[in-house]
Formats: sequence, structure tokens, C-alpha cells
Amino acid sequence: MVTIAEVARHAGVAASTVSYVLSGKRSISSDTRARVQRSVQALGYRPNASARALASQRANVLALVVPLRTGMHVPVMMQFATSVVTTARRFDHDVLLLTADEGPEGLERVAQSSLVDALVVMDVELHDERVPVLRELPMPSVLIGYPADADGLTCIDLDFVAAGAQCVDHLADLGHHSIALLGTPSAVYERQTGFAQRTLTGFVDAAGRRGVLGVETPCEHTFDAVLHTVEQLLRDHPGITGLVVQNEPIIGPLLDVLRRLGRRVPEDMSLVAICADDVAESQVPRLSSVTIPAEQIGLQAVESLITKLEGGSVPALTLLPPGLTARASSSQPTGHIGSP
Repeated sequence: MVTIAEVARHAGVAASTVSYVLSGKRSISSDTRARVQRSVQALGYRPNASARALASQRANVLALVVPLRTGMHVPVMMQFATSVVTTARRFDHDVLLLTADEGPEGLERVAQSSLVDALVVMDVELHDERVPVLRELPMPSVLIGYPADADGLTCIDLDFVAAGAQCVDHLADLGHHSIALLGTPSAVYERQTGFAQRTLTGFVDAAGRRGVLGVETPCEHTFDAVLHTVEQLLRDHPGITGLVVQNEPIIGPLLDVLRRLGRRVPEDMSLVAICADDVAESQVPRLSSVTIPAEQIGLQAVESLITKLEGGSVPALTLLPPGLTARASSSQPTGHIGSP
């Protein structure tokens, strides 16, 4: 690793002069500054984190609040976290992970510690108790998701209302008249988590607009829960020919359950999922899906934070439009339903 002394020798100046050029704390002649900068580039010198923090009066650390709690699918959350971490490193920042169960007190604690410069907050509820604290904290924040009252906040998310509606429109366009939403576990709805509630809103509104029967039900993650939920759903509504799934862990079990019940996909039951593309494409048959753009959302969240830290302005709310990819799991209903 190149040291500041080696840069000084290469540039023919004192080590203190290099330090002043890098920190900007003293006036240095333009010729000397240019010579030092050429040496920095030639040697590939990178000031360490402590030096950068002292020079900028920043920690060069972002906090990411991740939702490691009941009903949340960890692999999806980690896609967001990975995007935040890798983007932060592009801007020479590290990331400190916090868990959502720390609530408002966790945000206040980390803000008072001076450990971080800014916050990325996930798992946002419609009436999130952290919102008043975020508005008052002396540091910028960006929310992945948005509450019912987003005034004074910066929020980025997929437009889940439009995603739910797009799934209904896709099935209705194919000729399905009775469809169901297999949603997240009950705990996620009970917390009024924004992405689940907004997908449900989009689903219900679109079903009414298209004049189709739209039934919604939560579903837990176990195979037995999927089997019980689908059996009950088909007993209560035997004419259902299309399913919208917003619950990535149940996709594999759901396909097994439908086979057990004699429902072929897509001949007897069309499926559309809201999930990552790699999950949709790894199933048999490959699933029609609305992708969750975790990488893009994480990238935009960090870029917005860096812009705010540098005194720039960013949009208050950014909603990414959903995109539905039709694959082998959805087709016109055939009119034949296998016997459960």
C-alpha cells in the first residue's frame, strides 16, 4: 500500500505538503498542487478512511436499516442490501447495518454517535413510527418505500399499486374472469407494510375496473400453509383460473401444490408473480412476472444520499414503473379444470 511519505518523495515535497493538498486546509501554489496530484495518480495513492473523515468532517459511513423480522423474505432483502453496499463503495463510503426492530430509538442512537453520515431505511410501513424521528434527525435519509404521509422525506420504491394492477390487467386481457392474489404472510399486512398494502390496493382497484372477481388472501411460507390456503381458496371459489403471487418463498411449494391438486399451469391455472427475474426464470414452467428492481432501487437510494450530503437536491418521491414479462405460466383459460 502506497504511503503519504512515498507520495511526498515522488513529488519532491514534504509529507505535510501532501497532506495539505489532500485536505485543502492550507493554501498551496497551483504548481505544487499539480505536482502532488500527478504523484498521487501515478502511484495510485488512496487516503485511508480516517484521513478522509478528518478532512471532510464526515464518517464516510452510511447506515442501512434492514427488516430482519417476521414475514420478510431475507434473500430479497439482501438483494437491496447488496446494491446499497456496492454503490456506497463506489462513492468511498462504508455501510453500517441496523435492524428494523430497533425502531426510532435505534435511529436516534446512531445519529447521536456520529458513526454515520446518512441513513437508508427499508421496510417502511404506511404509519411508520420512525417517520417523525427521520424528519428531525440532523442528517439526510432516504427511504426504500414510503409512508402514507411522506411530507419532508425522500422516498424511492417500485410503484406497487401499478404492479398489482398490471398483473390483473395481464390476466384479464387473456380472458380470465376469476383471479386471486396470494399475498405476503399475515404479519406483513398487520404491520401495514407499504409494498404489500399498495399491491393489494392495485389488485383490488384493477379487478373492479376490469369487472373480474378478485379474491385476496395472505399465505404463510410453509408447504402445509400453501396447501391449506389453496385448497380453501378453490373450495370457496372453484372458478378461479388465475393467481397473482406476491410471496416469493411460496412459489416452489405453490407449483407442487397445484400439481398435487391436478391443476396444470397454465392450462388450468395461470400464474403471475411479483418477484426477481432469476426466480421467475428458474421455475417449471417459467413464470410470467413483474420484476422487483432491487439493484436499481438500492443504487438510486445511495446516489440520492450522496447528492444530499453534497448539498444538492433530489426528488421527494421516485416511483419506478413496473414491467411485466409474459412467460410460459400464463395463457388463455382453456375451460377445462382438472379434478382436485
